[in-house]
Amino acid sequence: MSAVGRRQLLLALPAATALPAAAGAADTAAVSAPIAALDNGLLAIMKAGSGTPFVQRYQMLQPIVLRSFDLPAILRVSVGAGLDGVPTQMQGLLYDEFVRYTVASYVANFKSFDGQRFDIAPTLRQVGANQVVQTNLVSPTDNTRIDYVMRESGGAWKIVDVLLDGTISRVAVQRSDFREIFASGGAQGLIGLLRQKVVQLSGGAMQ
Repeated sequence: MSAVGRRQLLLALPAATALPAAAGAADTAAVSAPIAALDNGLLAIMKAGSGTPFVQRYQMLQPIVLRSFDLPAILRVSVGAGLDGVPTQMQGLLYDEFVRYTVASYVANFKSFDGQRFDIAPTLRQVGANQVVQTNLVSPTDNTRIDYVMRESGGAWKIVDVLLDGTISRVAVQRSDFREIFASGGAQGLIGLLRQKVVQLSGGAMQ
């Protein structure tokens, strides 16, 4: 994968920070299940390819992303404490646009199939309250490591962070970008930015 491709992939991956408390032993299958579902969803849209309308591929992937990621927690960490001062209705609009941006990023970056597969490591790595699952996106010519940080919430494990090459956290990029825009333009400014990104990612198919 080229440097540009890795940058695009990183920008497609949402993230949140880890909690400090320790957790008990986790069920490997339960922890990895959301990742397996996401991987299957990504392979489906890759095989559908760019010949399938962007909106249709988006609709294929959206419910899987919503089930696999803890997007409310990710958005809160990305924006910071300032989100608490945003009116409830505006928070809802921001969340909706964040969902659109997250899903559209995946659809834009996973748009073709050339024999790739996802391999999920059979062991977990505990980091505080979280469990880290190593995966690899394997293609005939390349191998990209993508680690998922999983956190249990309400009896279900969900993705709260993604580490490209096992070390590069999306949180550093997303938190910096979001908080800068939020500081200057508030929630409305961030909503506008995300809408613009969705239009660009979808090639104008989504407004």
